[in-house]
Amino acid sequence: MAKKGNRVQIILECTEHKTSGLPGTSRYISTKNKKNTPERLELKKYNPILKKMTVHKEIK
Repeated sequence: MAKKGNRVQIILECTEHKTSGLPGTSRYISTKNKKNTPERLELKKYNPILKKMTVHKEIK
């Protein structure tokens, strides 16, 4: 039986998009090591609706 790893799948959602009032959401799926980074992840990703790089925060 394989040992269960520390990597978990996370969803990143745009923070600027919520306040813009535009329909839709910008979300990305990624993985992180929960042992090394227990806090919520923040990455700069491209938002195709706003057409610029924005901060995406981990949700859930």
